[in-house]
Amino acid sequence: MLRNGVAMATIVASVLLLGAATPPPGPVPDDPADPDRAAEYWLDGAGIRDAWQTTRGDGVTIAIIDTGIAKVPGVFDGAVVGGTDVSGTGTPDGRTPVGAIDGNHGSWVASLAAGRGSADGKGMIGVAPEADLLSISVGFGAAAAVPFTEQVAKAMRWAVDHGADIINLSFTTNTLDWDRSWDDAFLYAFEHDVVVVVAAGNRGSGTNIIGAPATIPGVLTVGGVDQTGTASIEASTQGITIGIAAPSEGLRGVSADGTVVPWSGTSGAAPIVAGIAALVRSAHPELDAANVINRIIKTAIKVPGMADPPDPLYGYGLVDADAAITADLPKVSENPMGDLAEWVRLFRRAESVPQPEPTAAPVEVPPLPDADAPTDPGSPLLPSAESLRYGTLPLIALTVPGILIALGVTAAARRIRSARARTPHP
Repeated sequence: MLRNGVAMATIVASVLLLGAATPPPGPVPDDPADPDRAAEYWLDGAGIRDAWQTTRGDGVTIAIIDTGIAKVPGVFDGAVVGGTDVSGTGTPDGRTPVGAIDGNHGSWVASLAAGRGSADGKGMIGVAPEADLLSISVGFGAAAAVPFTEQVAKAMRWAVDHGADIINLSFTTNTLDWDRSWDDAFLYAFEHDVVVVVAAGNRGSGTNIIGAPATIPGVLTVGGVDQTGTASIEASTQGITIGIAAPSEGLRGVSADGTVVPWSGTSGAAPIVAGIAALVRSAHPELDAANVINRIIKTAIKVPGMADPPDPLYGYGLVDADAAITADLPKVSENPMGDLAEWVRLFRRAESVPQPEPTAAPVEVPPLPDADAPTDPGSPLLPSAESLRYGTLPLIALTVPGILIALGVTAAARRIRSARARTPHP
């Protein structure tokens, strides 16, 4: 009896434990006097602090395909759980910044997405401070020994194979089309239920319209706005594939040496959205990638004057992290940002229509008559039979009568003058 009673008590306790709601996380340490933390206006403006009352990204992995996440003490301690280099110039763990110019870029992006923040509430903190990070270092231009398209394709597959739930791509190629190798690489991510977040590009750096990978169907393309929520002129661009807008001006990022610096661009707007996607996936682990994206765009804040979504500047509106987590939305069965598999089928692999076979009989053309036999060449100064026939004889026939007529007229004129001379005048 006692054994059975203990077993029953254990079963009841287990049922109660499974049915109990997960307790909300404690408050995030925030020092209002700290200038770096106070500068992160998007934490409140995009509803991120409110979302933290539900989740902070625990259990979700974000892959940062960029110039490498530096080993900055405190900011990324325990955050980076793996990495690699695909540029041919970095280190195997992907943690050495690649490129003399862009070396800090990967660390800036990662700090916005999932920087840990300090226990005293000072310094930079990311949107999903409990999410894990993968650091995949790529090189731009001369900073790489491998072609860029090959780097991206390899990086996408590596991220998927090493557990990425979200992939962040904060770069553009400034061209609408993309290399065919990216078809399979991005399809590989979508087939493995990964949310791919991409920056739209910036006018200030010469991108007037969005380019690949932001044009690839299925990715969540992020446009940029300023601190007032107005589309940024320099730190964003426009295009019909923009799905959501997020802050891209007055941002902060942690450099490879640990200093916090100001920066702008959709390269920063993208990881803000990637961090929000991590919050949604953490709060709703049952949702697939299509429904995570759907929650983000369908709960966006509409901007006065924007066109019907997707607007070329704002997409579906301004991102709202708390609404994306808490809203009651029906599930969707397709990615609202498009179907890459269908695009590839139509535009890359569609079989060409066979050309019809000719049915009319060929037209027979009678043979041409034989050419005249060649003649011996003569002197160009002596007349030939042809020149006599068509030149000299007709000329004589026309000239002789003319001369005779002229002589007759002249003689007649002389007789008339002689007769007048003999006639007396009154």
